Amino acid sequence: MIAAAALALAGAPALAADPIVEQALSGGTVGEQWDGYLGFVSSPSADLKAAVDAINIKRRAGYTQIAAARNVTVDQFAQTTACQTLRAVKPGQAYRLKDGGWRKRNGSEAITPDYCG
Repeated sequence: MIAAAALALAGAPALAADPIVEQALSGGTVGEQWDGYLGFVSSPSADLKAAVDAINIKRRAGYTQIAAARNVTVDQFAQTTACQTLRAVKPGQAYRLKDGGWRKRNGSEAITPDYCG
């Protein structure tokens, strides 16, 4: 199923992230987005930007490969993956839905964009 493949794909780059990205995720300066990519809550250092960009490039490559195999667009697959990655956001971590506003998860709210099943 696409969702299972999406979760495996999306989780791998984040788990293998550079310690600077892990720290930024924990600190809420980098967060998961509705589009399947990591984004910046505030202006990043050059090192953090490079590390996040590298993860997003790997995600895009994976999304492209699986989207082609599933005959869906890259954006469709990335958003399907985001349904899973947003659900995995931990308390205190930042996330952004399609409305564009950054939020920090308090732990009790459900993070499910309207396009997720």
